[in-house]
Amino acid sequence: MAVKVVIKRKFKIDNPEELIPLLTELRIRAKDQPGYISSETLKSLDNPDDYMVFSKWETADDWKKWSDSKERRDIQGKVDSLIGEKTFYEIFEPVSH
Repeated sequence: MAVKVVIKRKFKIDNPEELIPLLTELRIRAKDQPGYISSETLKSLDNPDDYMVFSKWETADDWKKWSDSKERRDIQGKVDSLIGEKTFYEIFEPVSH
């Protein structure tokens, strides 16, 4: 059963041009991972510094393998260093009725 991963970041930086290529690189590399389905990045209208990514994966294990990979952790470390805050993650699964 497919899962959705919510990734939340707060951007309070002076030079977003340094950050955007890193986020683009994360998305491009995620697309090549087993189990990746799709992703979408949203910016809050109420809080313009808040961004969320909704990423869809075939299984939670597929996401965890990508999330735990050295390749991803290295890029994510650069992102967190630039934004000065930790990125938050939460995995959701559909509710059956």
